[in-house]
Amino acid sequence: MEKYEKIIVAGIVAVGLLMLGLCIKAGIDNFTNKDRRVTVKGLAEKVVEADKVVWTMSLQESGNELQPLFGQIDNKVKIIKKFLMEKGLNDKGAFQQSTFNVTDNLANAWGDNKPRYNYSVSRSVIVTSKDTKFINELRSKVDELVERNVILDSDYAEYEYTQFQQLKPEMMADAITAAEKTAKQFAENSHSKINKIVEAGQGEFSIDDGDLPYEKKVRVVSTITYSLKD
Repeated sequence: MEKYEKIIVAGIVAVGLLMLGLCIKAGIDNFTNKDRRVTVKGLAEKVVEADKVVWTMSLQESGNELQPLFGQIDNKVKIIKKFLMEKGLNDKGAFQQSTFNVTDNLANAWGDNKPRYNYSVSRSVIVTSKDTKFINELRSKVDELVERNVILDSDYAEYEYTQFQQLKPEMMADAITAAEKTAKQFAENSHSKINKIVEAGQGEFSIDDGDLPYEKKVRVVSTITYSLKD
């Protein structure tokens, strides 16, 4: 009986030592691997069409009396509006005009440098549309206004992409996928495997002009740290 008890005790001790050894090994492995990590960047880019455009055309007239200048600019605004409507703006966007801006050239003159005209009057025509391709094409025809005796003082358009918030989740997912691919390649080269994400940033977004005026390039770079395991 005493012999069997000794065998049982020895077995228990052996199992205990085995478990202790496994725990120690796991602890050592964990200690060894806890600082094994890799930090990578994931890039995602997407070219989108702008979905809003604000087109501004400015007019300016100079003279010695104000009222004739107001009349001249008003007539040119009417010509511009007619031109735009003939080209189909009525169904594609909105037309509006700014108030008059009057500059007293005499008040700004210094010394003997008397200006040629007493006043300069300017006004802007503003077109807003969601059809950015249409406006881009229409802008290429703006020289036709010269044939109608209208010369613009300036002409510029601002294209915007307003659906950015809806695009963010998709872009973030693409950036994370790119980062994971890079991390896996690094782990493979170092004879390891990626384990889990330790740290992850929200990502830095940017929106830049594309190759075409109505295109925008959305870009996000995410920085992600993975732990590594054997």
